[in-house]
Amino acid sequence: MNVTAPVILDHLASLADTTRSRILLLLDGHELTVTELCGIVQLPQSTVSRHLKALADAGWVTARAESTSHLYTMSRDALDASARRLWLLVREQVGASPAAAHDQRRLQAVLSARRTKSQEFFSSSAGQWDRVRDELFGDRFHLAALAALADPAWVVGDLGCGTGQVTAALAPFVSRVIAVDSSAAMLQAAKKRLQGIDNIDLRRGDLETLPIDDGRLDAAMVTLVLHHLPEPGRALAELARVVKPGGRAIVVDMQPHERENYRQQMGHVWLGFSDEHVRRLMTESGFDDVRIVPLPPDARAKGPGLFVATGRHR
Repeated sequence: MNVTAPVILDHLASLADTTRSRILLLLDGHELTVTELCGIVQLPQSTVSRHLKALADAGWVTARAESTSHLYTMSRDALDASARRLWLLVREQVGASPAAAHDQRRLQAVLSARRTKSQEFFSSSAGQWDRVRDELFGDRFHLAALAALADPAWVVGDLGCGTGQVTAALAPFVSRVIAVDSSAAMLQAAKKRLQGIDNIDLRRGDLETLPIDDGRLDAAMVTLVLHHLPEPGRALAELARVVKPGGRAIVVDMQPHERENYRQQMGHVWLGFSDEHVRRLMTESGFDDVRIVPLPPDARAKGPGLFVATGRHR
C-alpha cells in the first residue's frame, strides 16, 4: 500500500544540510546574488548554485532577474504554516552557530560595499547629476509622478483640456477623468492622444456652462485657460458648482505681463493675473484656503511666468 509521506518530512529534507540552512538564513530578509552568496559562505559557485536549486525546487527561495544577474530571496509568504514553524526553529538553532555569525559579518561587508559603490557614484557625479538624470529619464518625470498623490477613487475634471496632456498624466492614478473643451479640433487631438485609456470621458462644452452634474468632481484643474475667458469669475463659479464640498481646485495661469501681441496672435483676453485678482475671484466663487505659488521658470521657456492657485470648495 502506497502511503504519502507527510509534507513536514520534505521540509526537513530541504533544511537538513547545514549549508542550505546558512544560505536560507542569509536570504531571510535580503536579496543576494550567487556571487555575493559565494563570498559570504566562502564556497564555490557550483556548490552554492546547487544548494539554491534545491531550495528553489522545494519552494524555499525565489529568484528574479536583474540585468545579467539573478537575485535570490526567501519566499516566506509562499510557505505553508508547517514550513514557517519549522523555519523558526531551524533559524534559532543555525543562527546561534559560529558559522552563521561569520556569515552575518561578511553579509554586512557586502551590504556596506553596495552602499559605498552608490555613494562613490553620487560623490563623483554630484555636479553633473541633473544632466545625467535628464538624459536617462527626461526632465519632467518627477512632475508626472506627482499625480500619484491623488486619491485613486477620485473623479477629476480637466477643464479646458486642450489636447489632453494633463488628462493623460492624471488618468493612471484616479478613477475617472472628465475632460472638457469648447474646441472640436482640440477634442479631436485629445481623442488621438488618449486612445486606449478607458477611464476618460471627453466632453465638449464651455467653462462658463460645464456639461457636468453638480458636485460630480472630487478635484478639478484649469490649466492656461482663464486668460482666454471674458468673465473668468463665471468659469470659477461653474468650477465650484461641479466640485464637491471639500473638493479641490487647481488653477494654473500666467502672472501679469505686458505682451500685448498675445491678444492678436493667440486670442488672449487677459494679460495675466495678479495674486490679489486670483484670490478674489476664487474666494467669491466659493473657495477657501486659497494659496497662490509662483512656478519656477523653465530655462527653455519663452513665455511669461506662471503661477498655481489652489483652493478648497466650501
